[in-house]
Amino acid sequence: MSDLDEQRRKVEELKRKILEQKRKGGADVPPEPPPVKPPDVVKKQTGQLPTQAQQQALEALRQTEVENQRRAEELKRQSDDTLRRQQEEEKKRSEAAKTVQTQHTAAVVSLQAYAQALKQAWTDGSLSNDEDGLLASLRKSMGISEKEHVSLEQEVQLEIYLQAIVDSWKNGSITPQDLDHLDTLREKFKISAEEHLRLEKQVRQEILRQK
Repeated sequence: MSDLDEQRRKVEELKRKILEQKRKGGADVPPEPPPVKPPDVVKKQTGQLPTQAQQQALEALRQTEVENQRRAEELKRQSDDTLRRQQEEEKKRSEAAKTVQTQHTAAVVSLQAYAQALKQAWTDGSLSNDEDGLLASLRKSMGISEKEHVSLEQEVQLEIYLQAIVDSWKNGSITPQDLDHLDTLREKFKISAEEHLRLEKQVRQEILRQK
């Protein structure tokens, strides 16, 4: 027997008792029981079926999740783009730094090579026209400026003159021939008397320390 049939049976039984009470003129008649609700209504009220409001709430939640996922993907894409740009910029800076370093190294090597050529050309204290032409061609091919040439030439001439003083004083005294050679170099290299005295004093002190 179903619940509905049972409820109906109870209702009929209650009606029968009420009629008997009326016939006897007895106690107060009890109120009729509430009507029985259909099963589909009961099912909806118990929450077993989603209401329209619940469906709307679920749809709003789903849309929020989709929007959050879209935003997360967009943020990730922007982050990846930013990282890629930073890496590209860092690569460009690194390549530029390497280029500058390479150029600097090449320039230093060129100056050192030119200084050796200058020293070789001035080693005898004079410079021929052919040597001067070769040095000019070398400066052009190496990209050495006139200012750099003048500075290197002065350094080389001073180094050659200093070595001549060392050679003159290596036996502890200087000969007249050494003096003539030093005078000739000093005139060609345009070395002042004060500079000569300073260099000579430096050489003599070094010789004394070595003894």
